[in-house]
Amino acid sequence: MRCEAILGGRKIIYELRKSVRSRRLSIAVGRGGSVRVTVPKRLTERDAAEFLRKKALWVISSLEKMEAVPPGLLETGDKRDYSALKEKARALISERVEFFSGCYGYKPGKISISNQSTRWGSCSKNGNLNFNYKLIKLSEECRDYIIVHELCHLKEFNHSDRFWKLVGKAIPDYKKIRKKLKES
Repeated sequence: MRCEAILGGRKIIYELRKSVRSRRLSIAVGRGGSVRVTVPKRLTERDAAEFLRKKALWVISSLEKMEAVPPGLLETGDKRDYSALKEKARALISERVEFFSGCYGYKPGKISISNQSTRWGSCSKNGNLNFNYKLIKLSEECRDYIIVHELCHLKEFNHSDRFWKLVGKAIPDYKKIRKKLKES
């Protein structure tokens, strides 16, 4: 559903999506300046608009960043570029997963590398780890945090205090790194 809102004196047209699978509200700003607000099915249009207003500074900042990027810079390369980056990511991530698995004594299942649009990584119930190939563009500390985060889900499949204590064993300053990732 197309909706509009005024954020910081700027008219924003956004797509409102209600999802039965969504557990929380989220906002995505696309390459062309599109804005999408996804909410759980039970929430109202008013809830979505209020959430958008609360995140107005972030939305406007994200839109301005997109507008400042020269055309074509965010376009994807050909399949060879993607394949090369994906293989580079696989080698780098596999090495770090092996290192941190040894530190924790965990045995992950399959490690997959793909082009995920909204996640840096995920862990399946079967113990398989999935990572976004774009991790290679992040700093080493951010990459390591994401890898450790997903590995810790092998022991704690949630974000409880126990989970964060596990993450903190290998990445003591994980809160600072999480903040940096959210701001980027």
